Amino acid sequence: MSGKIIAGFIVIVSLIAGAAIYYLQVYAFYEEVTPIGTGDVMLTTMTTGLPEPIVYDDFRAINADSSPIRYRACFTTTLGLDALRTSYERYDRAEPRVAPHWFSCFDAVEIGRALETGAAHAFMGTSNIEYGIDRVVAVMPDGRGFVWHQINHCGEVVFDGRPAPEDCPPKEQGN
Repeated sequence: MSGKIIAGFIVIVSLIAGAAIYYLQVYAFYEEVTPIGTGDVMLTTMTTGLPEPIVYDDFRAINADSSPIRYRACFTTTLGLDALRTSYERYDRAEPRVAPHWFSCFDAVEIGRALETGAAHAFMGTSNIEYGIDRVVAVMPDGRGFVWHQINHCGEVVFDGRPAPEDCPPKEQGN
């Protein structure tokens, strides 16, 4: 009899732990980002190499302090892809990250397919927004835009514990 009680206790504790882990991963750490105004969506210009704000509307974003790559945002813009391609730096290795299902405006699968087929284009938002992390912006032909953080080549090396390649900025102490 005591074996059944112990087994039942283990099952109940496992279910509670599983539910808690799911909640923590999908809901607990994310917060809605309050738009700051003109600087919410920025692209790096080809001429200066610096990020500048673009025209956008309907901005929504989420972020979490638990990881630098949890940032996701959605927006719309009236700027056409041709104008964006001639003025802003492209981002060739764009890989959209999956967002929690409740942040429904960001569909990583749809964005990824559009990038693969060339329908959407990815641009450098801000390089090294945190060391080793780039902010990537993708824009669809219909004006929908998406933003996420992605580990860059410096981060891939340094986060593995190896020395930074020569073309990477120095990593500040404490980061």
